[in-house]
Amino acid sequence: MIEEGQAPGADGGGAEESSEKEPDKKGSFWKELPILLGVAILVAFLVRSFVLQTYYIPSGSMETTLELDDRVLVNKLVYHFSEPERGEIIVFTAPERWRSNMDEDEFIKRVIAVGGDHVVCCDDSGRLTVNGEPLDEGDYLYVNPLTGDQDVPSQDSFDVIVPDGKLWVMGDHRQASGDSREQFIRSGGDVEAATIAADDVIGKAFVLFWPFNHATWFTAPDTFEDVPDPS
Repeated sequence: MIEEGQAPGADGGGAEESSEKEPDKKGSFWKELPILLGVAILVAFLVRSFVLQTYYIPSGSMETTLELDDRVLVNKLVYHFSEPERGEIIVFTAPERWRSNMDEDEFIKRVIAVGGDHVVCCDDSGRLTVNGEPLDEGDYLYVNPLTGDQDVPSQDSFDVIVPDGKLWVMGDHRQASGDSREQFIRSGGDVEAATIAADDVIGKAFVLFWPFNHATWFTAPDTFEDVPDPS
């Protein structure tokens, strides 16, 4: 019981007890700090390895959707539960024959067609078709800022059926992109060499976050919604 007019700990015992405990709390914090830092580093490593990772854009192959030195965030977990879809922007490990520099093994392109799809360039209007459906690519193909001219969907003709488990990918700046079209022509029409394995996809780019004045979320363009499944 506390006597009238006497504050708790007025006999000095409580104050001594409190002052004795303070150093223990401070000491405990410094002892726990390395553990907390270790846990934070481990979590960051796991997130970067299996969930999310940032990538910078080193070339103009995806202009003007992605400019040089843009930063994008890539979801590395999504394709553990689903397959890449037409129109999505993906990061993948490029086949060795695609690389001009062996140290640059991760490419970013747009999925145009998936396994089983019939891709043709071009129809009478100069458009790519997938399973007979023409693509309206005006929303994302590169436009020359000096002339206002837009890239054509392809400068080369092709007519391919994408093998199962493979993807046909192209850059948005078609005239400056090392992609499925280029590899198809260079390989003399080898569709296996011109496509990438779906298993080599690292993840889906879903947001451009740097620079801030260019920030945007990525979704598959509406034109791909009209593409029917392969017959």
